[in-house]
Amino acid sequence: MDPNINSQEEQEDDDQYGVLLYYKYTQIPDLDDLFNFYDSNCNSLSLLGRVRLSPLGVNVTVGGKLRALKKHIAAVESNSLFEGTDFKLAACGRPSNDKVAEECGFTSLSIRIVKELVTLSCNPLIKSPEISHAGKHLSAAEFHSVLQKAGQLDKESKEHNRELVLLDARNLYETRIGKFHPPNVETLDPGIRQYSDLPSWIDDNSDQLQGKSVLMYCTGGIRCEMASAYIRSKGAGFENVFQLYGGIQRYLEQFPDGGFFRGKNFVFDHRISVGSSDANILGACLLCGTSFDDYSSRLRCTYCRMLVLVCDSCQRKGSVYVCELCQNHHKGVGLSSIENGGISSLPSVETVSSDTKLSCQVPCRQATGPPRKLRILCLHGFRQNASSFKGRTASLAKKLKSIAELVFVDAPYELAFIYQPPSALRELPHNCTSPPTSPQQGPPLPPPSEHCKKKYAWLVAPDFQEKTERGNWEMVDGPFDPLQYQQQTEGFEQSLAYIKTVFAQDGPFDGVLGFSQGAAMAAAVAFAQQTQTIPSKTAEMQFRFVILCSGFGIKLLKQEFHEERMIKKCHCPSLHIFGNDHGKDRQIATQESRELASLFDDGCSTVIEHDSGHIIPTRPPYIDQIKDFLSRFL
Repeated sequence: MDPNINSQEEQEDDDQYGVLLYYKYTQIPDLDDLFNFYDSNCNSLSLLGRVRLSPLGVNVTVGGKLRALKKHIAAVESNSLFEGTDFKLAACGRPSNDKVAEECGFTSLSIRIVKELVTLSCNPLIKSPEISHAGKHLSAAEFHSVLQKAGQLDKESKEHNRELVLLDARNLYETRIGKFHPPNVETLDPGIRQYSDLPSWIDDNSDQLQGKSVLMYCTGGIRCEMASAYIRSKGAGFENVFQLYGGIQRYLEQFPDGGFFRGKNFVFDHRISVGSSDANILGACLLCGTSFDDYSSRLRCTYCRMLVLVCDSCQRKGSVYVCELCQNHHKGVGLSSIENGGISSLPSVETVSSDTKLSCQVPCRQATGPPRKLRILCLHGFRQNASSFKGRTASLAKKLKSIAELVFVDAPYELAFIYQPPSALRELPHNCTSPPTSPQQGPPLPPPSEHCKKKYAWLVAPDFQEKTERGNWEMVDGPFDPLQYQQQTEGFEQSLAYIKTVFAQDGPFDGVLGFSQGAAMAAAVAFAQQTQTIPSKTAEMQFRFVILCSGFGIKLLKQEFHEERMIKKCHCPSLHIFGNDHGKDRQIATQESRELASLFDDGCSTVIEHDSGHIIPTRPPYIDQIKDFLSRFL
């Protein structure tokens, strides 16, 4: 070959940008060693993007110069662990939209060790299926042939006439703009908000899959691996599951005219979507219904933060959008429109039972003008009260005064005052937690209760007894137990009914902020709304977000909501604020707060880890992140 041609190709690779996607399920013997390899290799080649490592394999999406990407592939292929890996390399333009590039993780390199490459279920009680049970791989050509023959999946099998169904394993915002449309084949689009909702959909619709040959597809193939294994794990009648190897991306490379695929393939990098030579547009504007499939504006539902399609003509600064899923779940209550500088409430949506079908409504939208302040209900921590919590959050209220009004209430359970024996408190000053001892011998004499402010709780221990006049004080014979919050799992029903009354008398509220035990309560209320296990008690509590500070509550959630109810993540937009591993929070363990955050949808949750103690930090950059979260709801 002419060396000048090689030199020219290398020059083009130096100048041209590209994106590389690949995954590999395999046992990783040394995760730290593999982490070091990716850290060194990607940084030396100036690659940006996401690398996820788990004990069962890797999932990689990186971008950079084509020549650098090819060097990376060569380095990975030299490791026998990656034998047979399907590297999807595509030339493309450099990221031109900084907002999109940042959101897709293409402005930095992120390498993380995770438990699972893709999270099929957010419920820690649900065990993921064995990846070795995944469905049979079909190449793009084989997949196309099956769709052409519609039902002749395995000519050698006695069940070659088995009915064929085509299952899309992607999310709703992806299927809006592109999907397979083969003739004479039943197609199933779950219409899910996120991948972890898929198992629940499969469980609810198993009759559409059992006894049939199930053909699955997704963007690049990795989601079908786990999802197909989940279907096959259901036993008899679910054995015949097949998946498109390499996903839609490999199919469009094989069939550049689109084949049986219509529209565009949504991708999770700065390209946003990739189409075929077929110019037909499948998507439509959420507001006016005009054909539209461009997600570059990154507009999102104000409730669940899922991407929505809004055409250029309908986009307005300060607009509020409600996706079709939230509309179907009766969201859109309490939004306001601003006309001629004045605020007028839009008609509220009447609450109906979950099995009632609602017609799709046009999302509420705000015109330009000064928005009203957000009203946030604040739930204090254990053994606090509204007054003390208001004092502790004075700095936060001051810095948010232009956008939010904080409303404080006492919890329903009044607690007895506590004190310790004099030997432990002889040198301590006189206050309501440590009363002075009597000059005479004998137990300490507590001060009159009227000198002390009452203390309250949202959740109590199983052996809790209501305070009585004779029981204003309780003596404790040991130091403070930092793990006592783990035992406070009773009282949710009464506290929930109490909060409902607060909403009815002092509402409406845009959001709920909870601190420590108040955060556990706020999280449980958010789950109660979504699961609708007690609809009569949650119907009057409509709010748009939760802020969980030093939160915990996994034990409470498991107790109040059965396993099958916790398969889905909570879609309520959430902000989680807690101390990091190097912080000084001696009350709530960092891992407790992280586990609580993991039960909320990643697509609509924000996590702020700070280096302070058991507080809500208000210094930069934390206050700026809090304001940024709240600004989404103005």
